[in-house]
Amino acid sequence: MGFIAICISVTALFIADLYAGTPVVKKTLIAYRAEPAPPKIDGDLTDPCWMSISWDNRFIQMNPIEREKPTERTNIKAVYDDKNIYFAIYCSDSKPSAIESRLGRRDAIENTDMILIAIDSYNDKQTAFIFALSPAGTKMDAIMAKDGDEEDYSWDPVWEGKTVITKSGWAAEMRIPFSQLRFADKKEQKWGFQAYRKIHRKQEELVWQYFPKDAPGMVSNFGRLEGITDIKSPMRLELLPYGVGKVDMYPSEAGNPFADGFDPSVNVGLDGKVGLTGNLTMDFTFNPDFGQVEADPSVVNLSAFETFYEEKRPFFIEGKDIFNFPLSEEGNEGDFANEQLFYSRRIGRPPSYNPQFSSDFPSDYVHMPTWSRIIGAAKLSGKTGNGWSIGILDAVTNKESAEIEYQGQRRDVTVEPLTNYMVARVQKDFNNRDSYVGGMVTAVNRKIDDPHLQYLPGSANTIGFNLRHQWNKRSYYLDLKLAGSYLTGNQRSITRVQTSSARYFQRPDADYLSLDTTRTSIAGTGGSFTIGRHGTGNWLYGIGAIWRSPGLELNDLGYLRKADRVQQYSWLTYRRLNPVGIFLRYDIGMVQWLGWNFGGDRLVNGGLLRGGVKFSNYWGFRLGLRREQNGLSPDLLRGGPMARIEGLWNPWLIIYSDTRRDGYIQLFHQSTISDDDISRSDLTNLTFYYKVTDKVNISLSPFYSANKTNLQWLSENRINNEPRYIFGLIDQTTAGLTFRLNYSPTPELSVQYFGQPFISAGAYTQFKYFTNPRAQGARRYDIYDTGQITYDAEGNTYYIDENKDGQPDYSFSNPDFNIQEFLSNFVIRWEYMPGSTLYIVWSQVRNNVSTNGTFLLGPNLRNLFSSGSYDVFLIKMNYWFSF
Repeated sequence: MGFIAICISVTALFIADLYAGTPVVKKTLIAYRAEPAPPKIDGDLTDPCWMSISWDNRFIQMNPIEREKPTERTNIKAVYDDKNIYFAIYCSDSKPSAIESRLGRRDAIENTDMILIAIDSYNDKQTAFIFALSPAGTKMDAIMAKDGDEEDYSWDPVWEGKTVITKSGWAAEMRIPFSQLRFADKKEQKWGFQAYRKIHRKQEELVWQYFPKDAPGMVSNFGRLEGITDIKSPMRLELLPYGVGKVDMYPSEAGNPFADGFDPSVNVGLDGKVGLTGNLTMDFTFNPDFGQVEADPSVVNLSAFETFYEEKRPFFIEGKDIFNFPLSEEGNEGDFANEQLFYSRRIGRPPSYNPQFSSDFPSDYVHMPTWSRIIGAAKLSGKTGNGWSIGILDAVTNKESAEIEYQGQRRDVTVEPLTNYMVARVQKDFNNRDSYVGGMVTAVNRKIDDPHLQYLPGSANTIGFNLRHQWNKRSYYLDLKLAGSYLTGNQRSITRVQTSSARYFQRPDADYLSLDTTRTSIAGTGGSFTIGRHGTGNWLYGIGAIWRSPGLELNDLGYLRKADRVQQYSWLTYRRLNPVGIFLRYDIGMVQWLGWNFGGDRLVNGGLLRGGVKFSNYWGFRLGLRREQNGLSPDLLRGGPMARIEGLWNPWLIIYSDTRRDGYIQLFHQSTISDDDISRSDLTNLTFYYKVTDKVNISLSPFYSANKTNLQWLSENRINNEPRYIFGLIDQTTAGLTFRLNYSPTPELSVQYFGQPFISAGAYTQFKYFTNPRAQGARRYDIYDTGQITYDAEGNTYYIDENKDGQPDYSFSNPDFNIQEFLSNFVIRWEYMPGSTLYIVWSQVRNNVSTNGTFLLGPNLRNLFSSGSYDVFLIKMNYWFSF
């Protein structure tokens, strides 16, 4: 299977390009000096400066029918003064009453008519600053990077935009300060430019500068914006001081001096931005607060690996594109999906040490800090006129202490050392800006003064190199990424790295690895290589490889799931992006992979068929079928020998309805079916979206999963100095619901509510231990019989008398669980002045945990909502100063 797919990919890679598109002529929009005065931003396009210049109406249809004449006319013009550029857009509409005009919070502009302006002021054919308006006046702004592959909606520049619905359409007017753009100091500015209009009820998309749907990039296909002369790149200074008042309320705990049920607090801090040059900006923050950020979704993780969560904190997601360094080509799935050199959630993470779980510090009560407080952070980012992208980030987190009480005496225990995090990134465009080469360096340095924290490396350093070369009008590409890591620390910390779930150097059958408990450093390498086609035409294909040496470690400031891997992969896709009969578009493709460890053991061998269709009625579906052959797992026994894992089938399906309607749905279902005829999991998720009014919308997303796993890890014990790797058959049921409500009375004022009840129950049976890990099926293990296992209900413990001599040989706790959790977040956001915001937040968490593994929806929900809640009430206000 793997050899055939490789041959197909290699052959296809050298097939001549049979597609020859009509040449595209680049358009130019001229911006004129605003004479006699700049316009008033009110949506009325009758200002003298507008009346003195002509409209540009050269829009063309992109969807649904490429290069067709638009069904409605769109006009645009631009003027500027020393400090701003202004745009006027008039969107004619033959049915003004049918204009989709929905209010929403900033950046919530998907299901509505809209007009969008994109400016490549770097003129690098890679980066664009996006400004958009809906007919209701909702703003959207973003930074587009990597030629359209990445979009950062956390960027919130200060600009003005107003709209008016008229008898023949709607008008939009924008004022964009030059201080919010980045450009070189030149007498004449020549920028990339694009304008886009969406007519929602028709699902019609228009662009000012046409480019093929299958073009391999967006920004590189922009038209031109010219005529801007004699403006100075402004030196920018923005300050955003804030104040927060917060109250935590929760059930008091009798006798616990740290849990009286009421914790008020006040906090202040400062965010800022300094424009060092026209192209380079420094952002900084002191004592940041992220109280308005939504909580992470509930999850039950029974694996040996860390759950990956998305970054939600504004300081770290704004401008994140320059610091993005995935270790594989983006789009890779599975174990490699989120691996990266810089994972910003490491900064300010929860403290890693908890004295409650240590015998070093006996305690009756413990008060733990929730996060490691960020004392300060700064980042320098930008792009020079000759194509150098630069990003430097430095952050310091506080030495955190837990307060413990034992037998009436209190003391502080350090739970996280003072830590400095540094990231430096550089990248250079070449080949007429179609290609780029770059590198990254990261460093973590901890000041470890306490012996109980010496399990942490004192320093962790990584280095990365990336190259992306594109040719033949960006249709073909080569992508190369290399990385290395070097950690130093106490012997205890390096032993912990060697024995972590990413590599398990202690495996008894890993003759190519050795656990050295005297080491004080560890190093490793990793990378990926891909060559393929992703450009114009119907066929896309590629072939590549990924590797992670056993010693590679990124998890101090990056994210690495598994080291000790070599994997080859290839793919082939056929697509049609223009309407054919009843189809608006469709695609079908295949993926193949084959992987080993550095000892030569074959770990994975699989393939995937997938495809999708969107019909002319705007309904559609996507489906896929993944097949994994049997293989070997170095982590199933969590430090034990390699074990055989059976093959599996994984079908999945997504069906979605017409999103033009006030209400639409999406159904997702997937199953994973093991060849062992025992293990199976099914997950179903149904999402309803409904527009109640132009100002109110709701979404409801119930989900349900049933999981039966024959080999679920429980514990490791020993008998006669022989290891026992103990597993059970788990029958787990999980259900939950995600509810969202958005109410936006004005573009500046929004009310949002998020709520998620979550229940997961798991019951274990058929306890077993491995005897022959590489054997097939049930020959790998022995199941304890009734004469070997005894359950002590009072102690909630299973005792094992393996040799049946009447004496317990070892024991393990009852693993059954019933986890019930409710998360909610209510946020009022009011931008009371441009750039200045008031937040009013109410967050609530409810938890209930037991060892009853039976899933009963009604009783479980009653238990959940009758449990005590942890409520946080917060008011945060900031004020924007610009100099």
